[in-house]
Amino acid sequence: MLKMVHFEISGKVGLVTGGASGLGLYYAKALLGKGAKGVTLADLDPKVGQQALAEIEKEFGENKAVFVKCDVTDYNQFEDAFKETIKAFGNIDILINNAGIMNDSVWDKEVDINVKGVINGMLLGLDNYIPKHKSGAEGVILNVSSTAGVGKYGCLPVYVATKFAVHGLTLSWGLPSHYERTKVRVVGICPGPTDTPLIRDMACRNLGDAYEKIRQEEVKVMKSQTPEQMVPDVMRVIETAPCGTMWLMEGGEPAYQYEMVDRFEMENKKYLGK
Repeated sequence: MLKMVHFEISGKVGLVTGGASGLGLYYAKALLGKGAKGVTLADLDPKVGQQALAEIEKEFGENKAVFVKCDVTDYNQFEDAFKETIKAFGNIDILINNAGIMNDSVWDKEVDINVKGVINGMLLGLDNYIPKHKSGAEGVILNVSSTAGVGKYGCLPVYVATKFAVHGLTLSWGLPSHYERTKVRVVGICPGPTDTPLIRDMACRNLGDAYEKIRQEEVKVMKSQTPEQMVPDVMRVIETAPCGTMWLMEGGEPAYQYEMVDRFEMENKKYLGK
């Protein structure tokens, strides 16, 4: 049976990439709703960031959040977000690697943000800032993958590849050897289609009619959900999920652990030519 842990969000400080809008802002508000001392919204658009800060101040009061202009593909800018978090709140306990795009027509940018951005966050958070500046015995990094990180979608193959990468990074950095040296628990989530601008704006027309036709067929079987349905489970993953685990969330159903088949334990292997 899976042994769950318990991490207290109350009194902790979080940094959320892509935190000024969409699911990132939902995550930031959910952390504050759990009693977090403060959150940093690391994002690209200062105007949107100020709007998000105004929302948070209205809901949670003053001095609960800061905005930092940050391109996660730039290591130095990402590091500045950690530094500004510590400057504002005194420590850093939680990193949510949430920033991402879904647009295969700009696949090089997609790879940079979805993969390089997460790697930058892991190198900064796991190997430096959280171990040195966490307020308690343990820190947490939550990586946001997708159902596209455990399956296949013909309409967005590069996006799928980037989310498989996030899955692999989480499993690898979530090994006990890394936790033992850092006391930072690395976990991941794989949300299904969720009602946010990222999904509402999803289209493959820039890739041609063939990709758009595939998308229209694949969308028919997707299980959609609202942020309000999934975000409480995201907080539970931060609080209780064991290191190195991935949690699938789709259709508004309860989150469940997704486990890859161990190749050494596979039955009925299909050998080439046999």
